[in-house]
Amino acid sequence: MVCFKYSLNQDAVELQASNWNGIERVFVNGEMVSSKLNFAGKSEHTVALKDGHRAKLQLLIDPQTEEVMCRIYKKGVLIASLKQGKDNLEHAKSMMWQLLLMLCLSGGLLLTLTN
Repeated sequence: MVCFKYSLNQDAVELQASNWNGIERVFVNGEMVSSKLNFAGKSEHTVALKDGHRAKLQLLIDPQTEEVMCRIYKKGVLIASLKQGKDNLEHAKSMMWQLLLMLCLSGGLLLTLTN
């Protein structure tokens, strides 16, 4: 899971993206305002802000560095470019695979004990 948080004037904007199940969610001031399923290397969310303007959040993966980037635009102007490196993604993937392996092994053990 990658998570980008940014404060746009009086609004707290957060984009969460799961590298496991492809679900992306955007929250503004704690309220989910956008959600989509995405397995591509790029996506976009447009959300309303308190001041009546809209913000566009672009999520993309840099093919050269494999960094995950979240670009935030307001009124067509790039406000922020947030990045998370490949190491964060690799750690999250490793943790998910370990969890899956543990669940499979414990399920097999449970089946063995019940038979």
